Amino acid sequence: MTHSTLGKHHLEPQWQAHSSLARHGATPALLDWLLDPGSLTARLLANCQGAFRVLLRYQGWQRAMLNEAQALGMRPHERCFVREVHLLCEERPWVFARTVIPVRTLTGPRRQLARLGGKPLGAFLFADPRVQRSAIEVAALEPAQPLFQRAVAPLAHAPATIWGRRSAFYLSGHPLLVSEIFLPEIGYSKPITTSDPQQT
Repeated sequence: MTHSTLGKHHLEPQWQAHSSLARHGATPALLDWLLDPGSLTARLLANCQGAFRVLLRYQGWQRAMLNEAQALGMRPHERCFVREVHLLCEERPWVFARTVIPVRTLTGPRRQLARLGGKPLGAFLFADPRVQRSAIEVAALEPAQPLFQRAVAPLAHAPATIWGRRSAFYLSGHPLLVSEIFLPEIGYSKPITTSDPQQT
């Protein structure tokens, strides 16, 4: 599967506002993860008892998916910087995350976003107190979709459906798009409250 296949519109997730989730079969425990406005990194760290790390799968230049370009106000198939990682708990993949960064965002100190490697993205995003976040959108991903296949690649047995969320972050008005796909290994466990909302 090549990165160029990600641009096919009929194989992209159908992202939507969370108000219509109930009629699409998401469980309450799953919704708790999808709609949690707090720090995903902090919550994973709490659930993993510290046995958490970021595994870099890909970073480089490629065309945005059509829905990503639309969300970021880009031209269809415009090239952008993409970073894909799995978030591991005790070496088990719990979340697949894809970050899409337009060229216009990678200026000044934001150039560091292209050099994160295995570092958590949130450490950079929330270093600027002016950062803003859009409303959360969600989607159910199916096996025919390339994004589904990339998310479940390390799993021995892929589920029939997985769920994800996405939102745009604005750093001094410069956008980037973060999609987080929740994998069955996460267990959709009971929420753990953290006191630090400044990570993601």
